[in-house]
Amino acid sequence: MTDYTASRLGQANGAGDALALYLKVMAGEVLTAFDETQVMKERHLIRTIQSGKSAQFPATWKATAAYHTPGTELTGAAIKHNERVINIDNLLVAHTFISNWDEAVNHYDVRSIYTHQLGEALANEFDKTVLICGVLAARASATITGGFGGSQLTNAGYANDGEAIAAGLFAAAQALDEKDVPANDRYAMFKPAQYYLLAQSTKVINKDWGGAGAYSDGKVLRVAGVEIVKTNHLPTTNIASSPSGANNTYHGDFTNTKGLVMHKSAVGTVKLLDLAMESEYKVSHQGTLLVAKYAMGHGILRPECAVELKSA
Repeated sequence: MTDYTASRLGQANGAGDALALYLKVMAGEVLTAFDETQVMKERHLIRTIQSGKSAQFPATWKATAAYHTPGTELTGAAIKHNERVINIDNLLVAHTFISNWDEAVNHYDVRSIYTHQLGEALANEFDKTVLICGVLAARASATITGGFGGSQLTNAGYANDGEAIAAGLFAAAQALDEKDVPANDRYAMFKPAQYYLLAQSTKVINKDWGGAGAYSDGKVLRVAGVEIVKTNHLPTTNIASSPSGANNTYHGDFTNTKGLVMHKSAVGTVKLLDLAMESEYKVSHQGTLLVAKYAMGHGILRPECAVELKSA
C-alpha cells in the first residue's frame, strides 16, 4: 500500500518542526518571582519628617543617688546627654520600561506584575538595610559615656546546633535584662537554616517545658520571651562598602553572623518620602516608564538593645 503525503499544518514552508506553527496555549498563570517576606516594618522605630536631610534622636542617661550630709548644699548633679542622627539617603528607585509594540503583541497584562515586583524590590531593600543596622547596633559602643553598648555572643554551635541557638537566646535575653531593656517587643531574626535547627529542638517546642510551636509545622514561636522571626534578609556576607547614594553606614563583615536579637528601639528609620509608584508615557520612546521610589534613612538608635549571635 502506498503511503499518502500529508500536508503538515504546523510546518513552516514544508520543512522543519511539524509543530512550529501551532498555537501556544496560554496556561493562565504567569510564573513571576516569588515574593520575599518582609519582617522589619513593625519591629523597629519609624519617624516621618516633612522636610530636612536628617532627624535627631536625643539621648539622656540616668540620674544618680547619694546620701546627703547634714548641712551641705544641694547644687544638682549633671545628667549626661547625647544624640543619634539618622540621615535621609538618596532617592531609592526601582524602574522598568515597557514598549508600546511589545505590550500590543503580548497576550497577557504585565503592568500589574511589573509594578508589584518594583514595589517588592524596594521593600526587600528596606528589610535588608534595617537588619544590617541591627547587627551594627550590636557592635556599636554606648551612645552616652558610661552607658551600655551592644552585645556579641560567640559560639560555633550557632551555625549548626539548635540547642546552642536556644541557649544563645537565653544568654541574649539575660544581656538585655542586665541593661534594663524592656522585656516586651524583643525579636530574634534567623535565616531558615538556624530557624529550622531551633524548631527541631525538643526543649523549645515541648509543651511540658512551656515551649510554643509545632514540630509538624516546623514552627517555633518564642524562646526566653523573645519572638522568633524567620527571614532571608539577615546579612551573612562581607559587605565591603555602603551603596552609592547611602548617607548612613550600611556595610560590615557579616560572614559569621547567625542571628540577631533586638528590642524594637535598637534601630530607627527616618521617612521623608514613602513608597510611591509613578508611570509616564514617553512619546519619544513610544512606551511607558514605570518607577517605584522612596526616600528614607536607617540607623542605630540604642545599641544596648541589640545582641548579635556569631559562630566565630
